[in-house]
Amino acid sequence: MGIFSNNNKNTNNLILVFNIRSSSVNGALFEVQSSGIPKIIFSAQELIKIKENVDIDHFLLSTIKSLKIVASKIYNARLGAPSRTFCVLSSPWYVFQTRVINLTKNTPFIFTPKLADELIKKEIKFFEEENLLKYSHLDNKVQVIELKNIKTMLNGYEISEPLNKKTKELEMNIFVSIGGEQILKQIEDTIGKYFYFKKIEFSSFILSFFTVVRDMYPKQENFLLVDIGGEVTDISMVKKNTLRESISFPLGRNFLTRGVASDLGCTLNEADSIISLFKDGHAEESIAKKLTLILNKLRMEWLKKFQESLANLSKDISIPSTIYIAVDKDLVDFFSETIKSEQFSQYTLTESKFEVIFLNTELLNKIVEFKENVVREPFLIIDAIYINRFLIKT
Repeated sequence: MGIFSNNNKNTNNLILVFNIRSSSVNGALFEVQSSGIPKIIFSAQELIKIKENVDIDHFLLSTIKSLKIVASKIYNARLGAPSRTFCVLSSPWYVFQTRVINLTKNTPFIFTPKLADELIKKEIKFFEEENLLKYSHLDNKVQVIELKNIKTMLNGYEISEPLNKKTKELEMNIFVSIGGEQILKQIEDTIGKYFYFKKIEFSSFILSFFTVVRDMYPKQENFLLVDIGGEVTDISMVKKNTLRESISFPLGRNFLTRGVASDLGCTLNEADSIISLFKDGHAEESIAKKLTLILNKLRMEWLKKFQESLANLSKDISIPSTIYIAVDKDLVDFFSETIKSEQFSQYTLTESKFEVIFLNTELLNKIVEFKENVVREPFLIIDAIYINRFLIKT
């Protein structure tokens, strides 16, 4: 399965990447550089139109429409043919989990590549079966899109090159993600109308997010990653620089828009405009007062789900107090302050108050380069850094 190595080399350094979220589709062309610092030469974004109710089929249709617009913009820029194409997915377009594989025998055995593949295939089958219901509206077929070896331990010790070594106890921590085959096929077909590729290399935003944070803050071994999309909030816990547990709840930024529209009796577009004016301090006084009450109510509803998720995530271990968040930049302050205002988990599950860090363009500016006039979008920057890092190591 190639989990311990990758020999796929390519001399052309122009890479195409799409970031598909539940609020927007982003795309970029960037140049891979041996320094580890990618150079983004073009980027585009298209918001996914919000609906009153979340229907997965209509939601997918809107997402594909936004992807088509972004692919068209990149194609029409005429900046060259990319050598490889990556597509980075966020919830709800994939499911991921860190799986722990244990094998113990009374007598020593050799950890061979064949044994590794057998154990991994068995674990992936269990994971696929556990998540088939998520894609029950389609044809119940899922596809592994990402498989990474996070950590392997032999006889209780972490080993960087474990293959063909003798042991009595084996523990493998693998990161695996899957997506619905029909969804992935629609993404491939849409991009294929504009760009030629042998295959699209799918990956998860959580792994990009984790890798970039870990490399930027090497001394920070324990932290939370909170990815707030349009429809879903994902929370992942990192302990000793290893992705340990993850949990999601179905409230994202669109939850705010729908709540405001419902309470004010306006359209979703009007609600978005009112929220924007309010954040900029330009809303009428009467509207501002109403909106303050509405947003406070929605804040508490989101916070309750956040608290419940942390409690379910922690089990018998403490929650890290350092939180890195990924969210559309116009709502950074709202969600940062909401998390900081949370009290229950901060004083019962953590060692100190929450410290919230948003990976904005200012923080990321030292590890990425831009061609003049390129729009700087944090999600794409994180993806480009992660992919660049992966490619120069293979």
